[in-house]
Amino acid sequence: MLQRVQYGKSGLMVSRLCLGTMNFGIPGHGQHGSWTLSIDEARPIFKAAMDAGLFYFDCANNYGMGACEEVVGELLRELFPRDAYVFTTKLAMPMGEGPNQGGMSRKHIMESVDSSLRRTGLDYVDQLVVHRHPHTIPDSAHAPLEEMMEALHDVVKAGKALYLGASSMYAWQFVELQMLAEMHGWTRFVSMQNHYNLVYREEEREMHPYCEKTEIAVTPWSPLARGILAGSYQGGLGGGGTARSQGRDVERARGLYRGENVFDIAARVVDVADRLGHTPAQIALAWMLTKPVITAPIVGVSKLSQLEQLVAAVDIELSEEDISYLEELYRPVDNMLYDERPLSVSK
Repeated sequence: MLQRVQYGKSGLMVSRLCLGTMNFGIPGHGQHGSWTLSIDEARPIFKAAMDAGLFYFDCANNYGMGACEEVVGELLRELFPRDAYVFTTKLAMPMGEGPNQGGMSRKHIMESVDSSLRRTGLDYVDQLVVHRHPHTIPDSAHAPLEEMMEALHDVVKAGKALYLGASSMYAWQFVELQMLAEMHGWTRFVSMQNHYNLVYREEEREMHPYCEKTEIAVTPWSPLARGILAGSYQGGLGGGGTARSQGRDVERARGLYRGENVFDIAARVVDVADRLGHTPAQIALAWMLTKPVITAPIVGVSKLSQLEQLVAAVDIELSEEDISYLEELYRPVDNMLYDERPLSVSK
């Protein structure tokens, strides 16, 4: 049974792992359609997650262009009482070609939140996450930060979201938003959902120290580097062995992982896994959980066996020698927050 942990310095409790839901929805629908699981395929995974003590679920309005929220909301309502789980969704990415269907204007925030609640069938979300800094969203106006922060505060005060989180921005941008909220008495962010794993560790420079200092919950996305650290690719991005790694997602992986030694580091993960009798995915996740700043990594699975392995990884203890061996090949890379092409195909 997974440990329960406090969500930063909020009063919320979450499971030690969060289940990412990007791959659930309507097969063939939206940008993830080539590897999307149907509601009937997702149902046993949701049941097994809760049975294992994993009760924290992460979604976004643009996953499957709304289909993911519909399926996840239906499953949560069908399977569990509302007070048994924590549900997060995100907004900011364009949801259509209309002039106000993306970004973080007051209009889009209010309309997006209502649309997410309608699709999920929920009265509120436990956390609403800003998917990216508002000034990086394609085809949208750069709304004043004060407009965004006040609108988010109003969403919380209306009871439509209980907490606010942010995702994938520079540390100085996150600090600026937190300071604006504090200056005006608006709701502050309690979490940072950032890109972090063994082959992308730039968040260790500024974001993680800031979050640790201010007690912000850190919930990294792509802890397995889009399957690279799980062995989905054999020695290079041309050797995908899963539906996801053979589809459109390989282009996303190419954009994110351009640093030195990516596959050499992945090979070391395999070495440690073989020696300790675990899977590469378990070792990559166990490494992440050695970092005190990490609250709940967001894991994605398409099979029950993958879920079981990742839950078991929480109890794996790595030696200092193992950790050093896994880390020593890493070389700094350019921070790629603004080079995620295209932004609409995001985590």
